[in-house]
Amino acid sequence: MKAVIFDLDNTLFDHTGSADAAVRAWIPSLGGTPSDALLAEWFAIEDRNYSRWLSGELTHQGQRRARLHDFLPLLGHPVPQTEPEQDDLFARFLDLYRASWSAYPDARPALEVARSNGWRIGILTNGSTVQQNAKLEVIGLAPLVDVVCTTESLGVSKPDPQSYLQTCAALDVDPTETLMIGDNYALDVEGAQAAGLTARHLNRPAGDTLPALLAT
Repeated sequence: MKAVIFDLDNTLFDHTGSADAAVRAWIPSLGGTPSDALLAEWFAIEDRNYSRWLSGELTHQGQRRARLHDFLPLLGHPVPQTEPEQDDLFARFLDLYRASWSAYPDARPALEVARSNGWRIGILTNGSTVQQNAKLEVIGLAPLVDVVCTTESLGVSKPDPQSYLQTCAALDVDPTETLMIGDNYALDVEGAQAAGLTARHLNRPAGDTLPALLAT
């Protein structure tokens, strides 16, 4: 191998943990009481509307507003009437989310292993360029990464083969000499393999760690 490409959210960056903490801190200000059921609803709403952004149905800010329209009624909280008011309300969640950003404990060790192997390191994420780069800066991993490719920068999303191929091109490596690692089997394994990369699935609930996947 000459390069490794990592997914970001829930692979290197603990998105679920960060968002969970943020939503639990945000709900009381909306008149609600945090619960596991409400958190499950939040993540289902996030997944549904994020997919609408990836498909081009909504803008990135539009999917945020759609999440408010879906979630606030569950709390009995009115949806602000104007888009600027909706954006201001969502910004309160984002502030809490940013305050909770953290990397998984094995993220830096994994990048350091890849560096010691002499591999180029890329990030391929179905996210927005500004936010994903900000995450890498805040969690301290940006200096270890050579290339960050996002849905916005590429114009395509995983599992489109072009997303993996363009990331390999940005790293100046052949797909056959590149390893992809991520938590989503369809996007990070099946999609990458279809584009000619080697891929390994990160299953944290089953006990997988990033350094171990690099060593296998």
